[in-house]
Amino acid sequence: MPEGMRGGTMTRWRDFGTGDEPLLALHCGLGQSAMFRGLADLVGDRFALTAPDLPGHGRSGPWQRGCDPHDQATAMARDFAGRPMHLLGHSFGATVALRLALESPEHVASLTLIEPVFFAAASGDPTFAKHRAAEEAFFAVYETEGPLAAARVFNRLWGGGVPWASFSETAQAAMAANMAFVVQTDASLWQDCHGLLEGDGLEALSAPTELLRGSETLPIMAAVHRGLLSRLPDARETVVPSAGHMLLVTHPETVAKALENAPPL
Repeated sequence: MPEGMRGGTMTRWRDFGTGDEPLLALHCGLGQSAMFRGLADLVGDRFALTAPDLPGHGRSGPWQRGCDPHDQATAMARDFAGRPMHLLGHSFGATVALRLALESPEHVASLTLIEPVFFAAASGDPTFAKHRAAEEAFFAVYETEGPLAAARVFNRLWGGGVPWASFSETAQAAMAANMAFVVQTDASLWQDCHGLLEGDGLEALSAPTELLRGSETLPIMAAVHRGLLSRLPDARETVVPSAGHMLLVTHPETVAKALENAPPL
């Protein structure tokens, strides 16, 4: 894997595809860049995918304790995104992709967001308070029982039905080690501390945007999508039948079809 300093973090990334159009691919929390391999096999003739391991994930350097994880991840991604390209993100990575698009809309040819966990966009929806209660229960487990127990709860919420016991002890330990990262995203994802919803930035984002979610995912995701669709001027949603939150891995063909709609650079 190539490596270098990106946004102040020692970063390792994967390059996929032989196409002419650059695409920056950002993975979910607890994920890694290898998750885009199946998708790249389907779209690599058109796109050249760059997929970094986000801070504290995969083979990249650690998340800096005391640093806002969203700031550190965005700083890393920003160093890959200083030119016109397509942006693709899943879950936490989708919120970073959205932030990059708002910062530099002139560089965004298209934006593909797979279940962005930007809960602040669902504020006021009936599902908001219910899911917030579930997240607070997760936070409580983290504080009282520790990161390994919290990782089990997190997997139950967001693992797309993959049983905790199916993961190796090494994988379980890696997920537990990143629970502090997950807990510290509260301000960015729930409180919108970076102001993604402020002003008319979303309304001014003219890049064609595709939002994808699984039909079997958590209800809060439909509310997040509604909140974004109500403000983005050129956005549409695809609901993937029988899919959960991890549809990037389980249904790469659907993601590939969405990318086919992206206008050429």
